[in-house]
Amino acid sequence: MSKHLANLWRSNKNLVAFLFLMVLFRSAIADWNVVPTGSMLPTIRIGDRIFVDKMAYDLRVPLTHITLAHLGDPQRGDIVTIDSAAAHELLVKRVVGVPGDTVALRENVLYVNGVRADYRPLARAPMPDAASDDVRYLTERFDGVSHIVRLSETAPSPRSSFGPVTVPAGEYLMLGDNRDDSADSRYFGFVPRKEVMGRARNVAFSLDPTRLYLPRLSRFGAALDQPLAAN
Repeated sequence: MSKHLANLWRSNKNLVAFLFLMVLFRSAIADWNVVPTGSMLPTIRIGDRIFVDKMAYDLRVPLTHITLAHLGDPQRGDIVTIDSAAAHELLVKRVVGVPGDTVALRENVLYVNGVRADYRPLARAPMPDAASDDVRYLTERFDGVSHIVRLSETAPSPRSSFGPVTVPAGEYLMLGDNRDDSADSRYFGFVPRKEVMGRARNVAFSLDPTRLYLPRLSRFGAALDQPLAAN
């Protein structure tokens, strides 16, 4: 038996080493995550596989939350992945409030530290939308950060208004860009810094679940801080 295992190891040691290093790489340096929901529409589409920089904020022991080196902190506007204890799942949301900020939402109008975000309608929808007659897309700008939000005309979120609340030290307030269909800090509360696992910057690749999972070629490598092209 031991001879058989030794032969098996000799035959597959390169593959085992590769898989081990890949697990360590994805755990501590960079990863890609599947996006199964539309809570970040239109910025992130269902079927996108997003590239996550695991070293954007921390250097961690692989496969753990143990921090070896603090490299930075999330900033307003960052799109981050969250290993949420409250939600019991991995979330992808946008940082809206950093420690010390006072944040309020009034019928989906955002206020940060008493300053109202600026909103401008888009000339055309940034993506195909079956509910286009019931949806508005607006550019939301605050603190030099600009991105697109999706709002429902007929089914606004029961939490389209909240606050004002002050973000505690060591925690963050997160919202989805699809404001009327996102389970975020309005439901799960503030996000502890230790639960922020990395920053999402680009789409690695994308498969369209409405078209037999055919690739969306225009989404490959797309930057998440740029407006979406309709396709």
